[in-house]
Amino acid sequence: MSNQAQEAREALGARLRGFRKDAGFASGRAFALATRWAESKVSRIENGKQNASEEDIRTWCIATNKQDQIDDLIATVRHIDELWLEWRRQFQGGAEKRQSKAIPVYAKTKVFRIWHPTLVWGTVQTSEYAAATFRQVVDFFDIPDDTEAATAKRLERQQYLYQGDRIFNVLLAEQALYTNFGGPEVMKGQLDRLLAVMRLARLSLGIIPRSAPVHIWPGNSFSMFDDKLVLVETYSAEFSVTQPREIELYAKAFALLQQSAVYGTAVRDLIFTAIQHFDRMPTD
Repeated sequence: MSNQAQEAREALGARLRGFRKDAGFASGRAFALATRWAESKVSRIENGKQNASEEDIRTWCIATNKQDQIDDLIATVRHIDELWLEWRRQFQGGAEKRQSKAIPVYAKTKVFRIWHPTLVWGTVQTSEYAAATFRQVVDFFDIPDDTEAATAKRLERQQYLYQGDRIFNVLLAEQALYTNFGGPEVMKGQLDRLLAVMRLARLSLGIIPRSAPVHIWPGNSFSMFDDKLVLVETYSAEFSVTQPREIELYAKAFALLQQSAVYGTAVRDLIFTAIQHFDRMPTD
C-alpha cells in the first residue's frame, strides 16, 4: 500500500477509536462484544492494519451513535480504496477501460512530467509497439484480449501532443531504447517515432545514458500531471499520489533525474545507435 493510503487508513482508524471511546466503550473488547465482532478485528481497524468496509462503517457509527458521520466516512473508505488500485481489478473486462480513464486526466493537464526507466512512454508509442505491450498485459494478468481496442484508445492520447499550450517533459533511461517489444522492425519503427516527436516544440525528450552518474535511484516509472496527481506503476498495482508533500517528493526526484539526462543532438545519437543495434539483429 502507498504511504498516502496507509496514512489515510491509520487516520480513519484513529477517528473510529475516538468514536468508540466517546460512546463509553473503554476497550476494544467491550466494543467487539457489542458488535459481535472479533476483538482482533476492532484492533486491526483502529490501528490501520485492516481496511474497514462500508458495512463496517455503518455498524461502527450506529453502535457509537454517530449515524450523521456515515456518509462522510464511507466517502473516506472509497478514497482510500482508490489510492491503490490492483491491476487485475482495473483490467476486468480487458485493458481498454483503463486506457479510457486516462483521457480526462490528459485533457485537464497543462504540464506533464514523465519518467520511465525501461520502456517508451505510452503517448509516443507506435501502434505496433503499443500492441506488443498490451499482449504482454493480457498474458500476464490473464484478462480478455482487447489489444486492438486498447491500442486505439492509447493512441487517442496523442491528440494532446498537438492541442492547447501543454508542455511535456519526458525522461527515459537509455534501456528504454533497447527493451525489445515486438522484434527489431517494431523497435526501429518506435525509435523513428521518437526522432519525430522530439522535434515538437512542446515536448522535451531527455535520455539518461546507462553510464551517467545518478543523483537518485531510478525507482519505478511515474507520471506527474501538473502538481495535482502522480501515478506510479508496479507489477501488481497502480497507485495515485495526491497529497501535496508526496507530490513535492516526486517533483524533486524528477528534477534530480533530469540532472543525469542528455538532450538534443546527444539524444538523437543515442537513438541512432539503438537503431543500428536492431539493424544488426535477425528479424525472424
